[in-house]
Amino acid sequence: MARILIVDDEQSIRETLREILEYEGYEIEEAEDGEKALNLIRKFNYDAVLADIKMPKLDGIELLEKAKEIVPELPFVMISGHGTTETAVEATKKGAFDFINKPPDLNKLLITVRNAVDKNSLVIETKVLKRQITKTREIVGDSPSIKKIKKTIEKVAPTDARVLITGENGTGKELVARWIHEKSNRADKPLIEVNCAAIPGELIESELFGHEKGSFTSAIKQKLGKFEKANGGTLFLDEIGDMSLSAQAKVLRALQENKISRVGGEKDIDVNVRIIAATNKDLMQEIADGNFREDLYHRISVIVIHVPSLNERVTDIPALAEKFMHEICEDNGIHKKQFTAGAMDALKNIYWSGNIRELRNIVERLIILCDQKITEENVQLYANNGKKKPGTMDAINEFSKFQEFKDYAEKMFIDAKLKKNNWNVAKTASEIDIQRSHLYNKIEKFDLARDKK
Repeated sequence: MARILIVDDEQSIRETLREILEYEGYEIEEAEDGEKALNLIRKFNYDAVLADIKMPKLDGIELLEKAKEIVPELPFVMISGHGTTETAVEATKKGAFDFINKPPDLNKLLITVRNAVDKNSLVIETKVLKRQITKTREIVGDSPSIKKIKKTIEKVAPTDARVLITGENGTGKELVARWIHEKSNRADKPLIEVNCAAIPGELIESELFGHEKGSFTSAIKQKLGKFEKANGGTLFLDEIGDMSLSAQAKVLRALQENKISRVGGEKDIDVNVRIIAATNKDLMQEIADGNFREDLYHRISVIVIHVPSLNERVTDIPALAEKFMHEICEDNGIHKKQFTAGAMDALKNIYWSGNIRELRNIVERLIILCDQKITEENVQLYANNGKKKPGTMDAINEFSKFQEFKDYAEKMFIDAKLKKNNWNVAKTASEIDIQRSHLYNKIEKFDLARDKK
């Protein structure tokens, strides 16, 4: 059901329009002046607005201008009892969908409202489809670590330097890779993705390099590999830490010589691809364990971008939650809901083992299960699941891998020592018996920062 806001200082006009439009099946809300209407537009989603020109406090044209800053695609139908050509032209220039004189002709009113609502639906549908097709969404956040990532992308993207993106599952490594491609000189060429963890070891070489007909039992025809499909563009090797050693050897050769050969083939094929790789593993540990080639590591890690966990950038949670709220409501045709300040604080107090992916799922759950306002109690009931930020014993039970717990404990230890010494790095390094340069590296790795007073 389309939702329409009627804005007019005359109650009789509002009641008449409400009666007509509710009979046609529209959901109606009213405002007696422009200021109240603007507050409603800030809080709720509307499919169209019918606004009088002459009103106290904030007239129709001013309301139109301010509302367009908040919701640019919201259709406005302006209504006036003293309409002139000049007024209509001005309203149209400001972005009004149409202009109707008082008293409105019933047929013209209904046709205009229907067209305005249809236009709004098409605009929203187009935005949703574009987002689904491109998959390249905004990198949301203003924390120091995210600012650093954005700045690095701006510097690195125009080059052909190979990039290794590290970070936990669900932190947004794929999004960083997409933005590097989007801002590169290869943006008009394909970005081809390979999830190395999802492809069986015996098929990874065929997936990457292709195969010739008859090269193995199920090879009934020639197949191009991802390297050839990405020629001229970017190849994103996701979860490269899970790639087999034999495939690593072939990838290394392809990077060294810019040539590949299909499985079962003898001919060398020239390829020109930029490699972006990502992993949630500690590749240096994988090298020590004999699971990853050190020479390949040095080939793919010209630039290393570490994407922090959501727990390391809690100040970005409100912006992320609002972004997901907007997208999910828009995608599903749901009127946007509101987080209270208490709800936001509760979200920031959760330990996010699934990072941004988990936050999006929780926001979707809250949208479905909660009323118009999402409260702290709602978050505790539907989102927390007992996962508060862990203390020592909580952390031991929370982490399944030693490296994850080690990083958590190391970060807590260094943060506490820096605070104790009032962020005197030299003194802290001496006290905990490590080199000052090593401590600076740890501060950067864990995105530690002095508390602002």
